[in-house]
Amino acid sequence: MGGQACVLYGGAEFSRDTDIAILASDENLELLRDALRELLARRIALPPFDLKHLVRGHAIHFRCYHPEAMKMRIDVMSTMRGVDPFEKLWERRQMFEAGGSGEYSVLSLPDLVRAKKTQRDKDWPMIRRLIEADYVGNPIPTAQKVSFWFMESRTPGMLVELSVRFRDVAASLRHGRLALSFAAANDLAGLQAELEREEKMERAVDRNYWEPLGKELETLRSLGLEPEEAV
Repeated sequence: MGGQACVLYGGAEFSRDTDIAILASDENLELLRDALRELLARRIALPPFDLKHLVRGHAIHFRCYHPEAMKMRIDVMSTMRGVDPFEKLWERRQMFEAGGSGEYSVLSLPDLVRAKKTQRDKDWPMIRRLIEADYVGNPIPTAQKVSFWFMESRTPGMLVELSVRFRDVAASLRHGRLALSFAAANDLAGLQAELEREEKMERAVDRNYWEPLGKELETLRSLGLEPEEAV
């Protein structure tokens, strides 16, 4: 659901971490524990590896010490801000085969883009690259794909080009995103300002989402819980 997914979609060249979304259940956690033990993984930060923390929206962080995965970091989540429940994510998942090593289930591109709308600086250029790569890779797009580009692209030139290529779609979607009005008018300055406003708003929403979760972590630290432990 993170950097590795961005690599598979062509939005990144590499990722040092592996981010995984799982269905939060006791059975799944036991299966994950078994896999993490094989990787000689250790939890490297709070909260503890517990179902209730995953359901609340926390990420559980691990570092692997198996020789074939030395120091690889794994972050596990089940609930993410602005993203549908896991069952719907699974229904919409995209399958990739990479390097003959098997198939990978990855968040659909629209879900990945939504998950990337955070307060982290590195996520916003990634959203832009993901959608640009999708645009270049789909010269004959479906109507659904075109609508996705209109609503999520963060590249001014691309939005202006889309507005010329698909005028009727642009007109039908304009009420749902102010940026499209600036794109249709070829107002690049206004469009850039509106894109910055969108980003600022999403960052603020993300900060508000994480604030109570951050306080929960502070409470756990005050209880003297181990910040690191074997799986």
